[in-house]
Amino acid sequence: MLQCAAFSRLPVNSQNVSRESMEFDVVVVGAGPAGLATACRLAQLARAGGNEISIGIVEKGAAIGSHIISGAVFDPRPLDELFPDWRARGAPVRTAVTTDALHWLRDAERNVPFEDRWVPHAMRNTGNYIVSLGDLCRWLGEQAEALGCNVLPGFAAADVLYDSGRVVGVVTGDMGVARDGTMKQNYQGGYELKSRFTVFAEGCRGHLGRRLEARFDLRAGVDPQHYAIGFKEIWQIDPEKHRAGEVLHTVGWPLGLATDGGGFVYHAEGDKIYVGLIVSLAYRNPHFDPFAEFQRWKQHPVIRNLLVGGQRISYGARAVNKGGLQSLPRLDVPGGLLVGCDAGFLNPAKIKGSHTAMKSGMLAADTIFAALAQTGEAADAELARYGERVRSSWIFDELRFGRNFGPGVAKLGPLFGGALALLEQNVLDGRLPLTLRNRAPDHARMRKASFSRRLRYPAPDGVISFDRASSVFLASTAHDEDQPCHLELGDANVPIAVNLPRYAEPAQRYCPAGVYEVVTGDGGKPEFRINAANCIHCKTCDIKDPAQNITWVPPEGGSGPNYSGM
Repeated sequence: MLQCAAFSRLPVNSQNVSRESMEFDVVVVGAGPAGLATACRLAQLARAGGNEISIGIVEKGAAIGSHIISGAVFDPRPLDELFPDWRARGAPVRTAVTTDALHWLRDAERNVPFEDRWVPHAMRNTGNYIVSLGDLCRWLGEQAEALGCNVLPGFAAADVLYDSGRVVGVVTGDMGVARDGTMKQNYQGGYELKSRFTVFAEGCRGHLGRRLEARFDLRAGVDPQHYAIGFKEIWQIDPEKHRAGEVLHTVGWPLGLATDGGGFVYHAEGDKIYVGLIVSLAYRNPHFDPFAEFQRWKQHPVIRNLLVGGQRISYGARAVNKGGLQSLPRLDVPGGLLVGCDAGFLNPAKIKGSHTAMKSGMLAADTIFAALAQTGEAADAELARYGERVRSSWIFDELRFGRNFGPGVAKLGPLFGGALALLEQNVLDGRLPLTLRNRAPDHARMRKASFSRRLRYPAPDGVISFDRASSVFLASTAHDEDQPCHLELGDANVPIAVNLPRYAEPAQRYCPAGVYEVVTGDGGKPEFRINAANCIHCKTCDIKDPAQNITWVPPEGGSGPNYSGM
């Protein structure tokens, strides 16, 4: 197991290192739904116009889909626009939603189903499909390659390249041959992928997107982005209990009224169900353990009765953004655009972001195609129209309709915030004459441990609930032992000197993979240990650390989880 003592490491100066380079018209960073939709749409436009455009898609996962995790109930609207014949093409979108229910779990035993009239419109799933987003991305990757795009899996984009203040591409890690004969990346070497335009589609909390936000002050005047951590397991269950197309969402227990979030159960194809819990990262008690809450949630009879006799076959976790419309930054920089969850297009009222991610990528492609016909300032002026295209699209209409859901729940709690969402969506049709704001970042809401109630969680039973170690094993995560630690500390003293006495060092609990430990070192003194090999790239530590002392940077290309069917 790769372990890192608490340390600080300065980032590589990517602007002053000699590297080999490749040149493209457009580089897309990230082969998720947003990045692949960008590439496919741009290639379609080029083909229709008789133009040749070179498009490179760089993906840090070992293969397309290996880092993708989502619920997922999918709204096919952007797929209808991008590939109207997606059914004939064999898209892995087959399980239509047949029934849609919302339950309030009152406590560990009782539950109350909501009547349809009490469910906010945005949470209804008629016309949607239960999918594996990883499988969908693999299919989109095949479409991109068929359209002539260059897909480069296993390359992690480590930094942004600039020329006179303009984005001109990214730098990746170099790939070489390791001792076992597999491809290996030299983090401090790498390739320069140069381009006229660069699209940043890294997903939630993209590290390059964060750097662009800081360099170009993209968040001026908007709310901070807000986040949740989403857990997911795939179970193979008794065929007699399986009902393909059934969707169940839960609110209430075990989170109560202090922390917003909820659970999901999606009956996918092949006698599989997707179960998961989404927990807001604005929780206040440092003793709170989101992973343990997920394991506890599965013990409710509504969930447990489905799982008994089944087998857990996959596990994963990922941060999701939930700030919505009020947290969207400016979307363009000279030479580049932000799409999908790198910008924060997830709709928290619908608990969905794949469809908005794809649409944002398609709008970015339209913008870039127009900009390719321009040069200099005129080209960047065309990029600036991307925001206008978003505001004129159904993305903006959808986000505006549910704009008060997130801040309403944050300010009023799940009960009254949910009531406000019901009023706004079902009665006022999204026309509430005010827009709520949530200006407190999630990490700043944590209370001191001395003012917080200690929480006790039941031991996992190994049948329905499990520990972190066995869960991480199912994520198939892997990092080479000799690579630099990708979890950087701004100050190596903070975890023990500050976070431990103030917050009982919450990294031990908010991490879903057991990366962070406080151990007894020499002389009986506590030490902070980073088990970087366990990391499943959820980025929760980058978000929730109360001192904002941990920065997630990309490890060697191909490292991390190797999700299948997530």
